[in-house]
Amino acid sequence: MADKKRIGRTIKNLQRVKTWQLVILLVLAGFIAATFLRLNSVGMAQRRDAVMVADKEGDTEKIIERLSDLQQYVSSHMNTSMSQGLYLLESYKRAAKQAEDAASQDENPNGNIYKKAKEVCAPRFTVYTDAYLQCTLGELNKYPAGSVLIDEVNYPDPNLYRHQYYSPLWTPDFAGFAVLATIIIALMIVARTISLIILRLLLYRHYRSA
Repeated sequence: MADKKRIGRTIKNLQRVKTWQLVILLVLAGFIAATFLRLNSVGMAQRRDAVMVADKEGDTEKIIERLSDLQQYVSSHMNTSMSQGLYLLESYKRAAKQAEDAASQDENPNGNIYKKAKEVCAPRFTVYTDAYLQCTLGELNKYPAGSVLIDEVNYPDPNLYRHQYYSPLWTPDFAGFAVLATIIIALMIVARTISLIILRLLLYRHYRSA
């Protein structure tokens, strides 16, 4: 009889907080968590765009500052990982152009070929683009040793201009605590439901055995 009373009392205590109340709290916590996660993602995108603007401007010091700001933000906020990374295309183009300019200024026969290719392509393009690079390579290939000469240009390593940052699985910011609260409430609902099922089964067994 004491066990029955104890089980019944436990069931009543658990039923004081209704499941629908916990579900409402779960929905609210989930909405808040999703909002903060979205804000984190937007903050990352803004800092990534700032890096791209600095890259187009060509200010090396500013690029380094913006990259540092982006890295610090990503490392301290959830949901800010960059799936495809960040590639400083304009910086690479400038470095590649410097390599080609250095080759075209050489007075040896190889350098003269680069100079000729530059003279053909430069008037057709106002800025250094992928199309300009393809034009230059096409002109070099017109010469017997063009394919060999292309390899002699000291082009920079593209991987040096690619940046990839990853955010931690959980961070102690607003989004992190909101996600944590959502998980705790969900676990409470699951634990409450399982406890009620077990207690009612025990109570049923006691009545059957009485």
